Amino acid sequence: MRVAVKHDDALVGPDGLVQGHDAGATLVRRLLRVFPGSVLIGPGPRRGAGFDLLPLEFVDGTDTVVITMDVLDSVQVWRTLRAGGCERPRVMNFVWWDATRYPHDVERAALALSCALFPTFANSARTASEITELIGRLTVPALGERARIAWVNLGFRVDHVRPRHEPETPVVLYPAIYVSERKQPRLFLEVVDRVQRRTPIRVEARLHESHLVSDVAMRMSERPWCWVGPLTATRDSYWEALGRTTAFLATATEESYGLEYVEALAAGAVGVFPDLPWARALLPDGYPFLYRTPDEAAEQLELAVTRPAACRRQLDAVAGGSFVRWLSAHHDDDAFDRAVVARVADWFGDGAAAG
Repeated sequence: MRVAVKHDDALVGPDGLVQGHDAGATLVRRLLRVFPGSVLIGPGPRRGAGFDLLPLEFVDGTDTVVITMDVLDSVQVWRTLRAGGCERPRVMNFVWWDATRYPHDVERAALALSCALFPTFANSARTASEITELIGRLTVPALGERARIAWVNLGFRVDHVRPRHEPETPVVLYPAIYVSERKQPRLFLEVVDRVQRRTPIRVEARLHESHLVSDVAMRMSERPWCWVGPLTATRDSYWEALGRTTAFLATATEESYGLEYVEALAAGAVGVFPDLPWARALLPDGYPFLYRTPDEAAEQLELAVTRPAACRRQLDAVAGGSFVRWLSAHHDDDAFDRAVVARVADWFGDGAAAG
């Protein structure tokens, strides 16, 4: 059995590679790597680097499992495969974002229905819990009782981490590619403004092109010590940039997982987090840089940029000797690979090809 991956925002360059290093692009590449010889659903037909790019209408549903990252479209995916002659289309949801991204009742009901109808794999325990709660609240018991939900933390690859190069002026990262309200960019600006008045820092924000021209991004770029620009061109340059990042300030009200934060921590950046359940789920017990107020955030960020080596020693201490080792053990992308392969085999039979 073959695997096809559906993510409408995935872009394939002239070299046949999936472009970008936001979470969606990263996860598409992971799935294509885990299931070699698979299909990426998109404009085609054409050949990619190790995969075929095919429109959904060209996919043979009789021997293909479609893993869709566009979960609200799952019923339409099923109907398209069914119209193509497949008696029992195999569709699997991959929920890789915070379920609260859909505030409208219609969208939330559609999400609950999709996850009740089709086996659903989530990127964290928190996301799986949100999905389960939505199904129980917004679908009938006959559907809710048959729902199949599984999860695993996404994790990162330790071999991607680059050697650190400490900058002369501490670099503070805006740890997101969007400036949507949920990320609270205004709180980020309030805190870094206060810290910058007391000690020299340079802020870097690498944003998705759709957010580069936003009002918040423009206000951020007005500060002479703040650089706002596009995402780095390659995955290597992304990790190199993290290797010279001193600290980051997380301000999101909610996250389903937080891959960007985990990768920045692994690269040696000191992370300052809101004292919220989503943040605690990423971190070891006793993590010292959790704030409840903007005052606490400014105090902790100032400490992170003025005494980063001491802060890293604190992190090593709460993690039992090595913070990076703790991260690699609790956020291992090999665990994701094994879990997603096991679930495809469990839900659709062990004939699904996997690497």
